[in-house]
Amino acid sequence: MNRVPHRTGHWNSGAYEDWGRCVGELITGLIPLALGILLSPLAYMALVAVLLSRLARVNGFAFLIGWSLGVVGVLTLSIWVFGLLDANPFGTPPPWVSIVRLVLGVFLVGAAVWVYRRGAVHMKQMSQAGSPREVAAAAPQLPGWLQAVDQFNPVQSVLLGLGIFVLNPVDATCAAIAGLDFVLADLPDAETVAIATGFAVLGILPIAIPVVLILLRGAKAQPFLDRTRQWIASHSGVLNAALLLVIGVLQLQKGVSGLI
Repeated sequence: MNRVPHRTGHWNSGAYEDWGRCVGELITGLIPLALGILLSPLAYMALVAVLLSRLARVNGFAFLIGWSLGVVGVLTLSIWVFGLLDANPFGTPPPWVSIVRLVLGVFLVGAAVWVYRRGAVHMKQMSQAGSPREVAAAAPQLPGWLQAVDQFNPVQSVLLGLGIFVLNPVDATCAAIAGLDFVLADLPDAETVAIATGFAVLGILPIAIPVVLILLRGAKAQPFLDRTRQWIASHSGVLNAALLLVIGVLQLQKGVSGLI
């Protein structure tokens, strides 16, 4: 990919076309990554446990802060690290970038299979949960954390939200790939910040909406949240698996193309 015009200062029609193509390719590549984070089943399980706890409003907002820090932090760290590693010298990515894509692609394809085979069972249990302990039984990945949610204070809830994102290899991988794509696109800083902000907002929205509803409406929001939870339990497992498969295959294709 050619470097965008801000590096040279020459803005002719060809430069504008290159810039537009870079932006379009970046946004197209980011959409499935953002959806992969947006449809994270484990995040919903943890959020449901928090919103069923005795301090639902306070801890729900604290969980949202932690989740937001996780999304923004991993994305920012990835952009910084890949920038330091010079992932796009002279507009041509080095071979290690393709190898990273191949490794991440294999992992995501495997994750898609696991989510499809195992996720449906746990999501069904989560949809029927009526307490943090029952939610914990539906999320064996982090049972210790979730069983104690009812006793959490706001600081612990922030750490829970942060940990759910950072320690979930699927979500963290999607954010890391997004960071790599930002570095490879080599856009001006203003465009990078604007698009990265949009990406982060998409990753935060699915957690923010239920929390804001609880804050504004309290118990009146519960019927809507229950219906939403049941829909998520019925659909998000398959959708998440399909998205992970798409993302994984795309990374494999890009990795192979970069090595040829």
